[in-house]
Amino acid sequence: MPRIDIDWLADHVEVPAGLTAQQLARDLVKVGLEEEEIHRPDVSGPIVVGKVLTVSKEKQTNGKTINYSRVDVGEHNDAPGEGKEPADVASRGIVCGAHNYEVGDYVVVSLPGAVLPGDFQISARKTYGHVSDGMICSERELGLGEDHSGIIVLASSDAEAADKGLPAIGEDVLDYLGLSGEVLEINVTPDRGYCFAMRGVAREYAHSTGAAFTDRGLAENLAGGLPEVNGKGFKVKVDDDSPIHGVPGCDRFVTRIVRGVDPHAPSPKWLQDRLTAAGMRPISLAVDATNYVMLDLGQPLHAYDLDKLVEPIVVRRARPGETLVTLDDQERALDGEDLVITDSEGGEGERVIGLAGTMGGLDTEITADTTNVLIEAAHFDAVSVARMARKHKLPSEASKRFERGVDPAVAPVAAQRVADLLVEYGGGTIDEANFDFNETVAPSAQVFDTREVARLTGLDLPKAEITGVLEQIGCAVADAGDDLLEVTPPSWRPDLVGPAHFVEEVTRLVGYDEVASKLPAASAGEGLTTAQRHRRDIGRALAEQGWVEVLSYPFVAGSVFDRQQISDDDERRLAVRLSNPLQDDAPYMRTSILDSLLDTARMNVARGNPTVAIFEAGLVTRPAGIQPATTPGVGARPSDAELAQMFAGIPAQPHHVAGVATPTVTERVAGFAAQVWDWRDAIEAVKTAGRTIDLDLKVKAAERAPFHPGRCAALSVGKKLIGHAGELDPRVCKAFDLPARTVAFEFDVDALIAARGSAALSILPVLTSPAAKEDIALVVDDSTTAAAVANTIRDAAGALLEDVHLFDVYTGDQIPEGKKSLAFALRLRADHTLNAEEIAQVRNKVVKACAKAFGAELRS
Repeated sequence: MPRIDIDWLADHVEVPAGLTAQQLARDLVKVGLEEEEIHRPDVSGPIVVGKVLTVSKEKQTNGKTINYSRVDVGEHNDAPGEGKEPADVASRGIVCGAHNYEVGDYVVVSLPGAVLPGDFQISARKTYGHVSDGMICSERELGLGEDHSGIIVLASSDAEAADKGLPAIGEDVLDYLGLSGEVLEINVTPDRGYCFAMRGVAREYAHSTGAAFTDRGLAENLAGGLPEVNGKGFKVKVDDDSPIHGVPGCDRFVTRIVRGVDPHAPSPKWLQDRLTAAGMRPISLAVDATNYVMLDLGQPLHAYDLDKLVEPIVVRRARPGETLVTLDDQERALDGEDLVITDSEGGEGERVIGLAGTMGGLDTEITADTTNVLIEAAHFDAVSVARMARKHKLPSEASKRFERGVDPAVAPVAAQRVADLLVEYGGGTIDEANFDFNETVAPSAQVFDTREVARLTGLDLPKAEITGVLEQIGCAVADAGDDLLEVTPPSWRPDLVGPAHFVEEVTRLVGYDEVASKLPAASAGEGLTTAQRHRRDIGRALAEQGWVEVLSYPFVAGSVFDRQQISDDDERRLAVRLSNPLQDDAPYMRTSILDSLLDTARMNVARGNPTVAIFEAGLVTRPAGIQPATTPGVGARPSDAELAQMFAGIPAQPHHVAGVATPTVTERVAGFAAQVWDWRDAIEAVKTAGRTIDLDLKVKAAERAPFHPGRCAALSVGKKLIGHAGELDPRVCKAFDLPARTVAFEFDVDALIAARGSAALSILPVLTSPAAKEDIALVVDDSTTAAAVANTIRDAAGALLEDVHLFDVYTGDQIPEGKKSLAFALRLRADHTLNAEEIAQVRNKVVKACAKAFGAELRS
């Protein structure tokens, strides 16, 4: 995010004396630039200019040589003979391990009471046999850079100190070092890329406050003006035969040549201070000048070593097999979508020298021996740059600006500004020959109906006021009659492409506070869909049963399938892997809710929750059957075939509900025993969900991980499997650190609702006739489940059966080995009082059906 130094801002717009970063933030937020952070210096206290009076080198017993120096710090000196150590003149004694300073040098001295970055507090202390009454500082100790090899030498003589404008000896040096001011960091939305430059922020400050603004991006505001383009400079060609979305990769490329630059000339201090305040590290004059102008005007620039180039430069798409070693010393493989800069067109030495708008190549970089510099100021296609930056993982300062939109008109001004800096501070000479490849197209006029302002925002503004606001942001406005205006956006606002954008600009500058808060009228409709109502009803029903709803992350580790004892051939192991996961150890989309819910239950237990009964409703991802799909371009709506291919590449994402409960779900309190749940409660949760939408689920024994092989039930509607419930496998409980006999369930809500269909809920009649009760005890094989027998009883008894439940299981005397007795209580009812014959018919049907299905016999 851009960092705004107030002194730098003042180069573009009038700012009041004493403007603080807080007030600047308040002014900018009015026009939509939000404060991100205010950066304050990490240093405080007495940090002053000192002059070295004496240097005594002393070798220590550990082999290290230190310097003991007397330093003149003006009014902070100890009096002669009265200091912490004897001295002939007023000064302070300081121990220093660096050796790059001499008597007469001006240095930075932190006195006792000062605080340096990292909360490093300076105090007088005895070391190496002396009292060190302060510290002579290096760059790293002050947070100015990483150099810790030697201390900062501000000047080597009185004359140099005067030339550099150093503060007097003993005076505060923080302001001179650029460490005393505040810097405001702002947040810029993607559509306002022009605010990544001081020029753009200053313009917005002028909009907010009415301050006078000077556009330093215009040629008339250059000190020496722009030279006439003669076409004799370093030539550039653009050969883009594969433009993305029909837009050429480059429509402007300006080159300027500066010869005879002193390669050892340092950047001026004010420039280094501004780069540091902006969060960039000063490197060399040529590089610093391009970075500075980029931050100032918003135009990314690049400096080449002219002597390493062969004319002409060609901008084209990369060819198969081409590579580039970028400035970060990484070799990058290129392909046909990469927009590259090359030289030596068609020659034997033709090579790629840069990724356009992203990063330059190592072969032509500026070095400590560079004396002749070629300056590049170009305008590249935003989509091409954005794709390259993401593909090669190179989010540079240049790409950040190009992909948001750069003013194509500012390129020659920016190049000239860099050239002027190299001449002024590097002693170079600007070559009269210059080149400007320019095929830019000026923004076209758009017809704007001013009534759109009132329609979209409710602001009732006169046409003249709307015209004034649009002109204020740089648009050319002509009256088109009635309520219409003909508006031509400025070159630096590529985001203004329709009426809604003009409305937004008018509203932004008039003030969002002026927009009345007005609730829109609700449109007529049916409200929630049937499926949405069913999902909410099911969730509410489970909550009323005592289950607590939670929300877990849908991203899981691959090990979760092993921990659930899921077999290798299970479809749930086929999971979508994210290419850029939030956590490297959880890169998969869950294929069941239990994948993530079991860990949620584990965390509750681990953090001391003694009673856990949780459920979650959400989506799972099932990628089986998906087809590979290509990403269509952004220039036009995809064709029906492309859309079909894209949809075929999207995995199924059904709604599921799952729950996990520890055996104890309520603790014992006075007068009440603890409530304990087992596998039957998990099954009942799924059956409750079915009953909520008027479905009666059938239960049968099943085997499915992560459930106990003998305590798992499958629940279905007809032949449609809905879900599973039961007790968790002991190995799963151990893997997730859950109590033994923890229960769980999971079912497919979409399948449940689909089974319900769109039919209306059936309302059972209220019968006033008495119920008839009949008990039946059946002897069956020990492997026969009670649920299977109960299902057969329901089918056989028919409409007269109101309820059936198992009330006794018996094995022992009178029951053959390998058998068991299941006793069921049947409740029968009709619209009349049932007689003995009708009851007997039901009983006989039930006994015959069970005998046929299970070989069951009535227990005598």
